Amino acid sequence: MLRFLDAGESHGKLLVAIVDGFPSGLKIDVDFVNRQLLLRQSGYGRGGRQKIEKDTVEFLSGVRFGETIGSPVTIAIKNMDFDNWKNIMTPFGKHTQEGKVIRPRPGHADLTGYLKYDREDIRDVLERSSARETAIRTAVGALCELLLKEVGVSLVSFVVAIGKIKANIEFYDDIEKKILNSPVFCPDEKASDLMIAKIEEAKRGGESLGGVVEAIAKGVVPGLGSYTQWDRRIDAQLAFGLMGIQAVKAIEIGEGFGNAFKFGSEAHDEIYYDNSYKRYTNRAGGIEGGMSNGEDIVVKAYMKPIPTLKKGLKSVNVETHEKGISHFERSDICAVPALSIVVRSVLAFELAYIYLEKFGSDTVKEFVKRVSEYKEYLKTK
Repeated sequence: MLRFLDAGESHGKLLVAIVDGFPSGLKIDVDFVNRQLLLRQSGYGRGGRQKIEKDTVEFLSGVRFGETIGSPVTIAIKNMDFDNWKNIMTPFGKHTQEGKVIRPRPGHADLTGYLKYDREDIRDVLERSSARETAIRTAVGALCELLLKEVGVSLVSFVVAIGKIKANIEFYDDIEKKILNSPVFCPDEKASDLMIAKIEEAKRGGESLGGVVEAIAKGVVPGLGSYTQWDRRIDAQLAFGLMGIQAVKAIEIGEGFGNAFKFGSEAHDEIYYDNSYKRYTNRAGGIEGGMSNGEDIVVKAYMKPIPTLKKGLKSVNVETHEKGISHFERSDICAVPALSIVVRSVLAFELAYIYLEKFGSDTVKEFVKRVSEYKEYLKTK
């Protein structure tokens, strides 16, 4: 079973993950993993932290001579900013009041975490709940995407909306080029310019912005997941993983939200046969009855505005219970472009998990063989 645990604080020494159940024999493209980490740090609207960090992955175990060997893969990303925070974030050393946080931010884990874990300093909460954690999750997802490429699965992700600015997405052959040419990772050039202007407006007002991203997985075989139990439904598994991303408050698969307001004839994908079973449309986002149906897997994630506002929000001092303004921690104005990379990575991990569940194997060679045999079997149906 593919699984991972990650650890680390936002301003701690490093972020680390242990990936267990990863098959042996995968040649690691470190440049690709680092490229995804760079993209997660990019995008218009990011804060000053990204000027300090230059995220690169380090493989500490489970890889030898550039190839996975079947044992747990340990990966790490050093926090360059730790040097500026080592007196505050040291695991051992003299206790300091420097950097102490006592005014929780509405919409953040601050207050509930402070109460749940009985801490005196909200920093103990915000350091781990920070979206900085998504850096290591992006590295894990990039590793899984390399595995998926071996069986013909490719992924792409982009920004659909920032604030009230919505893109008109048309799928060209060069859509990935258009995405990367956009400072907000949106292939609609006109919308991209309007999004940038909206971010600047938010910056001037001490505000933050949320938005919507979309990720697509192409080449997914039909039959992943199952209708036999609720927790084996592929849409449930994808939603679970994607809702685990900080600030994501809603998940849509295919045209899920829009389909709720249509007649049945307008919502479902009619079927035809052309050497294999296909759909005229893909409103279901590649999933029917809890299983992949062979069409593209399409997911959208809806991100709320970041709760760290320069102008602040009404809050309470947890030591005195007096009214005040919420704590301000150096933050982004808009992290929606970065979210598109994180969603792609989480989708990659969940799909790799589900693929290995169905075609489980200890080696990449055997994994590829089993998927290939399954594809050949489908041609006989």
